[in-house]
Amino acid sequence: MDEMTQLREFRADAPVPGRQALAPGRQRLTEAAASGRRVRRLRADWRVAAAGAAAAITVAAVLGTQLGDAAGPARSGPASAAGTLRLDSPAEVLNRAADALEKQPAGPEPRDDQWIYTRTVQSASQAYRNNSPRGTVTYDPDSWVPYDNSAAARNGKDSDYRTARQVYRAANTLPDDPARVLAQIRSFYPTGDTAESAPEGEAQHSFRAIGLMAEAYPVAPAALARIYRAMATIPGVRVTDHLVKDAAGREAIAITRKEDGGHEQREILLDPHDFSYAGMRFVVAEDYASTLSDGKVERQTFTFKAGQILNSEARIEAAVVDAKGEKP
Repeated sequence: MDEMTQLREFRADAPVPGRQALAPGRQRLTEAAASGRRVRRLRADWRVAAAGAAAAITVAAVLGTQLGDAAGPARSGPASAAGTLRLDSPAEVLNRAADALEKQPAGPEPRDDQWIYTRTVQSASQAYRNNSPRGTVTYDPDSWVPYDNSAAARNGKDSDYRTARQVYRAANTLPDDPARVLAQIRSFYPTGDTAESAPEGEAQHSFRAIGLMAEAYPVAPAALARIYRAMATIPGVRVTDHLVKDAAGREAIAITRKEDGGHEQREILLDPHDFSYAGMRFVVAEDYASTLSDGKVERQTFTFKAGQILNSEARIEAAVVDAKGEKP
């Protein structure tokens, strides 16, 4: 049985999540299709957890490992490029991060014939149906995508698809004013506009879209600084008062926002030393239970506890290389 057949069986009883939750995963699948390789990586966007309990259950069933956070608050904060940093204010953290990034030199833009190499680690908490754990699906942690992936941009059916070159150049055009940054990023990563893909509230749209741009590679340091300053102004954004663990077991700063109308929070993870993008997580924000039935199978109840990590992705390496298959 292939991986995609397994995935379809895992989520047979779950409703289809909205476009804004699935767009980044479709982007990665489009990239894989354009490069002509068999898709082995399970990157069908763990951010589907934001679509609600059913989607969260689907994602949580896939990979099967639960992570824990670093124990206790970091009262004195991590030692970073900006000195000792207190984790008690998102504005303090993100503006200090921006200050540090603005001091970093910008490298040259990649050439159109170069490739973007990334290596990631993914993990999810295990879900149970009728007291039996679901199966697992493997994925390829290594990815090579053309910097100028025009074929995917032309042939992909997902209107939200953006190539690495498009993101790099759009980030470089961001203004200094945070409100204008957010408006420009929301336009670059639009929200839904149909009943099936309902539009998001402005703050949630801003946080989702800015997370997509922050995770892109490469992004010039000055552009990432503007992204961080704008992120600090989004209503509802918080910073976890202690370092958390990413999917690779590394300590990270978690910039969070609870999903509108949901029980989960989206987290953008930053390296505590140089403030580079480290990964993303979906974490249960409050205890809840969800019962699902599609009318054909018995009703099944799933329970979730506050602090449970539904899914986590860590980027452990990223580089510009000259050929597919090349590693730094």
